[in-house]
Amino acid sequence: MLVAVDSIIFGFDGYELKLLLIQRGFEPEKGKWSLMGGFVQSDENFEQAGNRVLKQLTGLKDVYIEQLHAFGEPNRDPVERIVSVAYFALIDIHRYEKQLSDDFHAEWFSLKKIPKLIFDHSKMVKMAQEKLRYKAAFHPILFELLPEKFTLPQLYNLYTGVYDTVLDKRNFTRKILSTKLLIKQKEKEKEGSKKGAFYYKLDKRRYDSTFHSFLNFIPNPDNLK
Repeated sequence: MLVAVDSIIFGFDGYELKLLLIQRGFEPEKGKWSLMGGFVQSDENFEQAGNRVLKQLTGLKDVYIEQLHAFGEPNRDPVERIVSVAYFALIDIHRYEKQLSDDFHAEWFSLKKIPKLIFDHSKMVKMAQEKLRYKAAFHPILFELLPEKFTLPQLYNLYTGVYDTVLDKRNFTRKILSTKLLIKQKEKEKEGSKKGAFYYKLDKRRYDSTFHSFLNFIPNPDNLK
């Protein structure tokens, strides 16, 4: 039995949530769209393997990564018995777009337009989306997807994209600002409208101290699935 790691990488471009995929470089299913994956080596643990594979295939490092689930159906790979430990990662697309490796044709896809994936990778993506929605309802995890400076409309777009629903803008803004996680900046982003929207930065100290607190960003998250 072989052990592999696969990474579901979510990114945000300021408008919508996306998934990073590569074209598989070997048989079976060579050339078809796949999650980032590779085998665990004898001298590393699962997390080390996940970070190594991520960097080898995409050039990405120092990103938020969290273990999701172990997939071990006997027939999940048509050639041999392989157990896969899946991780999901969150990144700001613009921060890492120049680091992506060209070797495996890594490409971003809107979550609404994901192509057919190999093996059970679609099941992995669906489970990762559900886990992300649950965690984002109570923890400020989605800030990992944002650039250093961002606007409230961008933050709103991110949350509506994750939950695939329309949220009340006033209540959302009030709830976010009440956490005191954001530091308002003097400059504005002018591309979205003539009036412009103020930029905000994340209060890193408060973010680190409250990350595991239950802040209840989204009421009744189970109703949004």
